[in-house]
Amino acid sequence: MKICLISLGCDKNLVDSEHMLGLVAERGYTYTDDEKEADIIIVNTCCFILDAKQESVEAILETAKLKREGKLKALIVTGCMAQRYQDEIKEEIPEVDALLGTSSYDKIAEVIDSIFSKIHSAKIDEFLDLNRLPALSKKRYHSTGGCYAYLKIAEGCDKHCTYCIIPSLRGNYRSYPIELLLDEARQLANDGIKELILVAQETTVYGKDIYGYKALPKLLKELCAIEGFRWIRILYCYPEEIDDELIDVMTTEKKVCRYLDIPIQHSSDKILRRMGRKTSRKDLVNIINRLRKAMPDIILRTTLITGFPGEEDEDIKELISFVKKMKFERLGVFCYSMEEGTPAADFDNQVDDNIKESRKKKIMKLQMDISKKHLKSLIDSELDVLIEGRLIDEDVYVGRTYMDTPGVDGYIFINSKAVYMNGDFVKARITGASEYDLIGEIS
Repeated sequence: MKICLISLGCDKNLVDSEHMLGLVAERGYTYTDDEKEADIIIVNTCCFILDAKQESVEAILETAKLKREGKLKALIVTGCMAQRYQDEIKEEIPEVDALLGTSSYDKIAEVIDSIFSKIHSAKIDEFLDLNRLPALSKKRYHSTGGCYAYLKIAEGCDKHCTYCIIPSLRGNYRSYPIELLLDEARQLANDGIKELILVAQETTVYGKDIYGYKALPKLLKELCAIEGFRWIRILYCYPEEIDDELIDVMTTEKKVCRYLDIPIQHSSDKILRRMGRKTSRKDLVNIINRLRKAMPDIILRTTLITGFPGEEDEDIKELISFVKKMKFERLGVFCYSMEEGTPAADFDNQVDDNIKESRKKKIMKLQMDISKKHLKSLIDSELDVLIEGRLIDEDVYVGRTYMDTPGVDGYIFINSKAVYMNGDFVKARITGASEYDLIGEIS
């Protein structure tokens, strides 16, 4: 039996997909990336915002068409959309043979066995306790190309921001024990992974639920002791949870990238309160200044939301002023997406979609200038670069510096006739810059 898995949404969902492929491989099933050659297709869905929901629906419908017209024997839907809309999927897409909830993906092999056994003729649902920890595969499949991999250190979230549906889809915050994470990390290192990227709905409170204290610094030290990794990157750090111990580890451990992703969402105190966030504008300024004082070369990434209910012109002016002052090296903006079942969906003063988009464009235009100035300031400096590929028929390699997370940040393009492999590290001198990318040469 050949299995194809379509993974949608965030990097945390991707880790779930890679573990599912490992679990079915342990059962003897083989993998194909060709949907038309597959006997079974698994669609691991996302429904965090409207665009993600639409993408998931389209993927399920396209796969259902393959089942009606081709050789596809089974269609399985997993992930957030399966958790949130199980009844609707069963009613409206009869081609779906099984649904697995977000905490049940580790049962994928058993579900596939059941589909093809004579015991089960009806549809199969697998929705276990939302607050259980799924088991990890010993043969996790790597879908990122071999240079880097994500390590999901926890499930769920306890923050309950008013715009977010994740706690009701993913459950309470549950940390994986350090021992399990170190075993998985060692396997990734043995498989040649050079960059390990720590992810969770929030990484900064890792361990507090099982150890009684924030154990991210301890985990980082343990991971740094594993041979093979060159870079360890931390994503999704809530600003109010960043403490001196974490900063100390980042300043002393050479493998830990001086890069933090801090999703602040807004800077207007009024909007932050309505969002249910735990920080004020003053708090945000303080933590950013602390980080930059401790690590002048740190790269800070953040994400913002425009058009949250009740956001007025004064709020967006305040946010623009904040962005100008803080000069984030990396910044992305999303328009607010009303999600049913969240408190914010019932708030008054909902903002028109055109206004949301206009505000987003203003901030992104400002950020483009900030990013361009920052990258131009790097010209003539030397940086370590992780090679990730080569342009076809050209003597140009594509890589990343410590300043760039794969898939969301920029690249560096290096002119060289030398031969390098994906995963090699080289030292490059920066010779040019655009708004988001660098140009360099081997130094």
